[in-house]
Order: sequence, then structure tokens, then C-alpha cells
Amino acid sequence: MLLQFNFKNYKSFRDDTTLDMTATKITEYEKHVIKTGGEQVLPVAVIFGANASGKSNVIEAFRYMHEYVMNSLNYGGDTSKKEKEGFQRPTPFLFDNNTKDNESSFEVYFIEPFDIKEKTYNYGFSIDIDGVVEEWLNIKSKTSKEASRIFYRNRKTNELDLAGFPNKIKDNLMIALEKETLLVSLGAKLKVEKLKFVRDWFMTNEFANFGQPFENFFLSKLTPKDFDQNEEVRKKVLKYLSSFDESIIDFNIKIVEGENSGNNKFKVFAIHQMADGNGVASIPFQYESAGTLKMFALYPWLESVLSVGGILVVDELNAKLHPLLVRVFTQTFLNKELNPNNAQLIFTTHDSWQLNANLLRRDEIWFTEKAPNGVSQLYSLSDFVDEVGTKIRKDENYEKNYLLGKYGAIPTLKCFDFFKE
Repeated sequence: MLLQFNFKNYKSFRDDTTLDMTATKITEYEKHVIKTGGEQVLPVAVIFGANASGKSNVIEAFRYMHEYVMNSLNYGGDTSKKEKEGFQRPTPFLFDNNTKDNESSFEVYFIEPFDIKEKTYNYGFSIDIDGVVEEWLNIKSKTSKEASRIFYRNRKTNELDLAGFPNKIKDNLMIALEKETLLVSLGAKLKVEKLKFVRDWFMTNEFANFGQPFENFFLSKLTPKDFDQNEEVRKKVLKYLSSFDESIIDFNIKIVEGENSGNNKFKVFAIHQMADGNGVASIPFQYESAGTLKMFALYPWLESVLSVGGILVVDELNAKLHPLLVRVFTQTFLNKELNPNNAQLIFTTHDSWQLNANLLRRDEIWFTEKAPNGVSQLYSLSDFVDEVGTKIRKDENYEKNYLLGKYGAIPTLKCFDFFKE
């Protein structure tokens, strides 16, 4: 489970920024809290804010970290910087001469709740135009007072501390390490247990951005694994869809032969009962509503994270979905019977109704706000204090006060007067 995500100098976030998934000492919805390894962890974080306030940048920062861990083995080698496949420096805060050329940093604290020793892992790195500047991994057992350093590297000071590994592993890592490659990625490839565990933790996390048209289109074309071959998979998907749309009673799969043997594709048709009760109608699935298509696209990620206890990170979860459906989707992660493996959900939304739906704790509610100088800030409702220094009460009308501007993170609006002469 994710305990904390920290990042700095990424897009509109110039300064140290923290998304904290550990519970504060507040009393509402105590059943949401998952107690493990001496930590009290929350299953949900919802980020609100105005357009261009930085909501998506929080998601993108976490996604950048995830993808760099997954792909950094492709970035090293003898080729020139421009030819290194896939390497892309994270976008720093560009409106400050002190940061536009500096590295960007990313760090997570996470815990494996089903590990007997319930170890807490602290892993992070920083990246600049030339590759990895720093990288570190520390591990703390539940019974230990302090964390143990597994490794630390710093390109600027030419430091490489591999104290947590036997000499043979040290030699293998030192020989193969490139300046663009993460030790975690390399170690996972070399089957170094501790490093593979960290890499595999990132692999359990899933990302979906419904705010990007291209990715939205791509997601709409995906189907669950073995959907075309396994009837049981289709039954599970049908049951999932029937929780909000009972009009679909079955699926029909039509194989489209490809040019090469074994390269067949398929089309999905939704089966509906005829309105007069006589027979059924089969229509191409892409003719279904945008909301149904979105929920269908979310199914593989939802099933994946619930089965392994990963994190589902969604930008604009509310887009094309009814507020009650967003609520039910969120409740899946808050219900311990439906979420026995302690999966987590992090998403952005403009749907302020979720603030007043008797759904979330104050420490599960987050806001982003951008200052006039272009710097974004991320803060929790549980940490927010008003102009006289008073914290927000649990019996306040969060939605009303948010829209009135009490918590910030709303747009500054003016009339569209550009038609005036």
C-alpha cells in the first residue's frame, strides 16, 4: 500500500509536494482506515481543483515515476542522448530560473501488508537532462527503530553505496549500470530479490487518463484479458456492467480473420432484449453510451488492482459518469469485503457532489491551487485552516463551502465579454 508520494520540480509544482495516504487523527469513517505495520492507511484519495490548477500534474508525476521504473533499462547504452529510445527528462517548473535546469525528484513510501515483518520501503530518485542524479532505497521492519540503507547513488558526488548487497551482486550491478538506468530496474532484470520486489510493486499499479483524447480512444478499444475466448470472463464483465446498465444481457464475439495465421482480431457486439419482448438485438459495442464504454475500459484495471492490492490512478474519473456511479466505484475501495487485498484508488474530479455525499473523510479529500506566479500547491482538507486559523469541522457542508471559495482551489471567473465592442 502506498503511504506517501513526494515529488518536486515537476511541471507546475516547483516546491516539495506530498500526497499522504496515511490517516490523520480524525474520527469520521473510522472503518475506512486500514491498520497494518504500525501504520493507518487510507484506501482512497480524491483531488479537486480548478482547471489548470495542477490536478493532472499530480497524477502525471506519479505516472512518470512508474514509467521510468518500468522502462529505464531501455535508456542506457552507448548511443547519443537524442537516440536513446524513450528517454525523456521530466518537465521541470519552467517559470523560475533556479528550477528550469534543475533535476526533478520523485519518492514513495509503501508497505507490504501481507509480509510477516510488514516492512516499509522508501524508494526514490531524481532525474535531469543527463539521466539519474540520485537514487536511494531504505527498508524498515515493523520492529526496527530506524530504516536500513540498501543502496544510495549520487552522480554529482560520484557516490555509489551498495551496502545492502553481497559482493557478487555489487559487482554485477556496478558493471551493468548506466547513468540513465535505475538500479531498481537493473536489479530486477538481474533477479536481485530486494530490487525486484520494488519494481514489482510498481507493476501492480494501473493508470488511466480520460482527459487525453488519444488515450481515451485507446482505452475504449481495450478488452479484458481472454474476453474473446473465455465465457467466464464475459460473465464477470456482464455482471459488472449490470450493476449500472441492465439493458445488456450478453455479448457476441465475431472473429475477424487476419492476414497472418494466429493474428485474428475480433469484434464485440452487445446483446439487448427487444423492447416488445420478442427476441434480441445485437449491436456493435462501440454504439453503447460513452459512460458504458468508459466503465468497460475501467474493468481490467479495477479487476487487476483488486486482485493484487495495487493502486488505480485515474485522471478525470467523473468524465461521462453519473455522480452516483462515481460514488459506487469509490465505495468498492472503501468496502473491506469487496477490497480484501487493500487496493487503493487515487483520482481527480470536478464533481463537487462527492464532497457532500457522506462518502469521504477529510484526509481523503485533496485540493490543488495555482498561485499567480504559476506555482501549484497540493493540500488536504484535514490540514486546511481558515483565515482565523481554525481547522475544518467534520459537520461542515464541504461542497457548499468549496464552491463558495472557503477552501480555495476554485477558478477565478469573469464574464465572457469578448463580444462587446
